[in-house]
Amino acid sequence: MSSSFPTNFTWGAAAASYQIEGAWKADGKGESVWDMLSHQKSKVWDGHTGDTACDHYNRYKDDVRLMTQVGLQAYRLSISWPRVMPDGTGKINEAGLAFYDNLIDELLAADIQPWVTLFHWDYPTELFNRGGWLNPDSPQWFADYTAVIVDRLSDRVSHWITLNEPQCFIGLGHSDGKHAPGLQLGLREVLKAGHNSLIAHGIAVQTIRARAKTAPQIGWAPVGCVNYPTSDKPEDIAAAYAVMDGVWADNCWNNRWWGDAPILGHYPEQGLQAYGKNLPHFKDSDFDIIQQPLDFYGCNIYHGKATKAGPDGKPILVEKDVGGPHTHFLWERSDDALYWGTKYLSDRYKLPVVITENGLTMPDWVSLDGRVHDTHRIDFLQRYLLGLERAIKDGVDVRGYFQWSIMDNFEWAEGYKHRFGLIHIDYETQVRTLKDSAYWYRDVIQSNGATLHDTPVVSTTPPLAYT
Repeated sequence: MSSSFPTNFTWGAAAASYQIEGAWKADGKGESVWDMLSHQKSKVWDGHTGDTACDHYNRYKDDVRLMTQVGLQAYRLSISWPRVMPDGTGKINEAGLAFYDNLIDELLAADIQPWVTLFHWDYPTELFNRGGWLNPDSPQWFADYTAVIVDRLSDRVSHWITLNEPQCFIGLGHSDGKHAPGLQLGLREVLKAGHNSLIAHGIAVQTIRARAKTAPQIGWAPVGCVNYPTSDKPEDIAAAYAVMDGVWADNCWNNRWWGDAPILGHYPEQGLQAYGKNLPHFKDSDFDIIQQPLDFYGCNIYHGKATKAGPDGKPILVEKDVGGPHTHFLWERSDDALYWGTKYLSDRYKLPVVITENGLTMPDWVSLDGRVHDTHRIDFLQRYLLGLERAIKDGVDVRGYFQWSIMDNFEWAEGYKHRFGLIHIDYETQVRTLKDSAYWYRDVIQSNGATLHDTPVVSTTPPLAYT
């Protein structure tokens, strides 16, 4: 079968610094809010921490060699802000910066393109103690850190992502308290922290464009909150779009409060009305900083919610089937999520789209034959990628896809309960084992998606019948 993916399509995988690096206080690294939270009692499942994680800090050369076996064209990594600047500002930790310097060199020597994410949640504790994202100086702190990274790496790095999932590090970190820094603030303060993070995004884009030594490609990576219609009827499609357009008064899980400001230069009217008295103070001139030209709209999409139009045309969320397919995280398998998610974001923001994260968690283990047979992951990814190809066929400008994650890792408040990786990690021995999905993904990459149309391998053994 031929492929509909563009010839210059980027196939990659991703990971985040705190989730894989370990070495939490090695070589002058400062503490992050995730170091702080994970060492508090009962904050992370079974008392797990990221102290060692996958020991990527010491094993990065081996990990890059494994990436070549998977056939990655690109690797999305993130920088640990306090590893480079222990106090968040001021002094630079040369040993920490050298780690990323060497990692970039190793990737390029393996012909793997680095995509660098500047912030994937490991905020410096020293800056948190000064107010963190609530401090009006926080955008400038982030800009100063960005300048250090760009000055050091931009001679070899051309792809940049500013923030990863503000809905999570603001919503889960400052409202729900489930993620670092573990706060449960009022909505006004939550939105204030979010506003400052958006200013930080904008000023970081300005910094990259002003200082980059090679022509930069810049985007960001919010959560893609996806609803998909239960049919192709116009009213069901309109209902799904209406929910994806929505902003709700009691939370910050949405697309437009976060997406409209950096792309369109203002908050959505629906959000202003929904948040009402809880709106933080902001100036119109803030959007002159927040709104900066982006080269792509990144989005992290794992699942969606089936939606249809009710008798009055208003959206109805359709309950999932009893016993229907779901991941270990209990997220519903949503085969159309990448199709409708990319289509919606492309329609709204008129930018090329990159899937910056997509994958699933399963309770994988090494079988007696020494392999990891994660057939559910292969089936899941095949379904989702066929949906992505369908979006491309329908004219959506999708530039790349990053599977989450290249390896099993510390899954935030869930600790090591969940396994997202293409590579299995034995956390006691640090032995790495490529899963069946890694070899499958290698074939997908080599064929530029053509093998997605191969007939899945099924057993020829007749099923046993029980009466």
